[in-house]
Amino acid sequence: MSRSDYPPQYDDSHGPPYAPQGGNYPAPPAYGFPAFGGPQPGQPAAPYPTNSNTPLFPSQPGYPPGMYPGPPHPAAGTPGAIYPSQPPMPPIIPRTMPSDVINSGDDFAASGSDWDNLRIRHVFIRKVYLILALQLTVTTAIVAVFTFVEEVKTFVQRNQAIYWASYAVYFITHIVLACCKGPRRKHPWNLILLAIFTLALSYMTGSISSYYDTSAVFLALAITVVVCIAVTVFCFQTKVDFTKCRGLFCVLGIVVFVTGIITVIVLSFKYIYWLHMLYAAIGAIAFTLFLAYDTQLLIGNRKYSISPEEYVFAALNLYVDMIQIFLFLLQIIGSSK
Repeated sequence: MSRSDYPPQYDDSHGPPYAPQGGNYPAPPAYGFPAFGGPQPGQPAAPYPTNSNTPLFPSQPGYPPGMYPGPPHPAAGTPGAIYPSQPPMPPIIPRTMPSDVINSGDDFAASGSDWDNLRIRHVFIRKVYLILALQLTVTTAIVAVFTFVEEVKTFVQRNQAIYWASYAVYFITHIVLACCKGPRRKHPWNLILLAIFTLALSYMTGSISSYYDTSAVFLALAITVVVCIAVTVFCFQTKVDFTKCRGLFCVLGIVVFVTGIITVIVLSFKYIYWLHMLYAAIGAIAFTLFLAYDTQLLIGNRKYSISPEEYVFAALNLYVDMIQIFLFLLQIIGSSK
């Protein structure tokens, strides 16, 4: 009989097609797919995807996308570069609303006949929302650049020192504007400090957004716009006075601040998904309530209100509330992508 040109058929009952290798050699890849460590012998190395729709960090069990180091991106330059383990947390700072000032009838609280004049009130509200619109425009533009431009995204993720420097600028300018009456009311220093504060927080917001998919950023932005418009319309129409609950809002601010510190400390050692999501949910709800409170302080027809001279402080509070709502929603939406 002549030998067949075909190889003998494999029978599962005879065991594996090859004997286990001795020593510490790794097992062959299952189903013919190459192992994660690199290409098989004789096969060219596949380039790492660089399109904007591919996340920089592949998923692994137990972690949401983009929350830990992955293979180096070609744009990173040095082979073997490792990205930060997770996106920076949103800025944590206690809300600053001195109770002795707001109770005194001076500075923050409405006094005299200014608030009886509808023209002065309307001019004040328009001025605040004009400043707020400029702040949000700058922040949106920076977030768009950090999200769409791959070179900027890579640079931001590899240079977190700039993020922490902007955090320091944000913290200092926030404290100065919130606690110092002179710089807050003296023109043009109040606008200069507010501009520096806006640029610092915008850079931080863009840095955090660069770690998430474009679709997650757009969805978080859309939900934030809807929430802010709904809260603003509700506060202008409702008879419920949130300014009467200053003690409750003070406790809520302390809870968010302490929870944020605990979350940052815990996540720096071990990532816990449910803790991260719990903190993000608490933050989103809390700053939505803060937005309602600050909006009613702006309106002026409640128990407590802000003086027309404090347009910088009013714009500062509304801006921080909206940015924080966006960042907390981004964490929730981005982790589920």
